[in-house]
Amino acid sequence: MKKVLIFTALLAVMLTSLAAQQKEDALVLYRNGNYARAIQICEQELVTYANSPSRLIDSYCVLCWSLVRNRQYSEAEQRTAEARKINSNDVRLIEIQGEAKFYLGKNSAALELFQNYIAAAPSTAARIGNAYYYMGEIYVRQAKYQHADIAFTASVHTEPTVDYWWTRCGYAREMAGSYQTAIDAYSKALELNPSQGDAARGKERCQSRLR
Repeated sequence: MKKVLIFTALLAVMLTSLAAQQKEDALVLYRNGNYARAIQICEQELVTYANSPSRLIDSYCVLCWSLVRNRQYSEAEQRTAEARKINSNDVRLIEIQGEAKFYLGKNSAALELFQNYIAAAPSTAARIGNAYYYMGEIYVRQAKYQHADIAFTASVHTEPTVDYWWTRCGYAREMAGSYQTAIDAYSKALELNPSQGDAARGKERCQSRLR
């Protein structure tokens, strides 16, 4: 009987270790850009962690991040909604659900989710800059260029080394008629990436407006 108990305990440890390894692998695969494989592993984890809500949510997060990066936006929207029935307040799920809806063109719903994420997440959260960036893009879609400027400015303040975000910030300022500040943003983009063609063309347009 004692041997059986020892064997059962060892088996439980091995299974726990295997599940942990699968979780680590899914995240590593996602970070390495192997989204399809990360999705497969996360689907397995959802079965493994069916009775463990906290681990289940972690797997849902990596699954939904991977689905969005794999351009499976409808499925990502569906799975985030599914996950939020378990925990509606997880800020990671709120943000990635916003991304899914953004790519599906559901601007109002996406904007609300990004606003909720920013309000609820710590200021040091990993995707704060992303949320501000997507908000800026939504405002551009809505031709609310001053709002877009504010959002993009917040995004580059959070992550100042993303040249494309500086380019989009410049564009929003240009469209709002703030040509000198647009030049400043375009110049910063070009400082980070001299081959950023959109920034170079935008800077030239704004300079011609000021001549």
